[in-house]
Amino acid sequence: MAKSMSGQNIVKPSAESLAASAQAASKKGAPPVHLWNPPFCGDLDMVIKRDGTWFYQGTPIGRPGLVKLFSSIIRKDGDDYFLVTPVEKVGITVEDAPFVAIDFDRADDALVFRTNVEDEVTAGPENPIRVERDATTGEPSPYIRIRANLEALIDRKSFYRLVEEGEHAEHDGVEWFGVRSGGAFFPIIPSEELS
Repeated sequence: MAKSMSGQNIVKPSAESLAASAQAASKKGAPPVHLWNPPFCGDLDMVIKRDGTWFYQGTPIGRPGLVKLFSSIIRKDGDDYFLVTPVEKVGITVEDAPFVAIDFDRADDALVFRTNVEDEVTAGPENPIRVERDATTGEPSPYIRIRANLEALIDRKSFYRLVEEGEHAEHDGVEWFGVRSGGAFFPIIPSEELS
C-alpha cells in the first residue's frame, strides 16, 4: 500500500475491489452511477474491444456475470469512459462502444434491442438509432443509445435485419432510407445513394 503526500494510505484500484463495490451498490437495483462523484483513482488496464469482449490485464474476462456487473457501473464523461462506484472512479479503454446490440425484435411499432450484457432497450426518441459511415470506405457503423450517453454498436447480423425493416421517408427536407420505432424515424442512408 502506497502513501499519499498527506500520509494517507492509497489503495491501487483493481478489478476485484471494483467488483466488490459494484456488487454492494447494485443490491438495491441499478447502480445510480450518475449520482456518484468519487475521486479519480487512475486508469485500470481494462479494455472493451469493438466486438464487446472485455479484457483485464490483456486477458479476456471469461465470467459473464462479472462483465455484466462491470457494465452496470460504466459511465462516459466527455469522451472518456470510467467504472464508477461510490468510492472509486477508474478510467478504462473502450475501442468503439461499451455495448454490442446482438439482436432485436419487432413489438408492434417498436424495435426492442438486446445487448451482450442483457440490457433491453426500445428504440425511440429517448434511445435513438444513429449510423456513422466511414469517410473512406463508406462502411456503416450503426448504434443505439442504451442509457445516459452510452451506446451499443449494432452487430452486423442485426443491422442486416434492420435494413429489411427499412423504408424511404423525408427527414429534415431530404429523402432518406431508414427505420421507424417508437414513433420516430431514424435515417440510415440518403435515398439518392441507393439508386
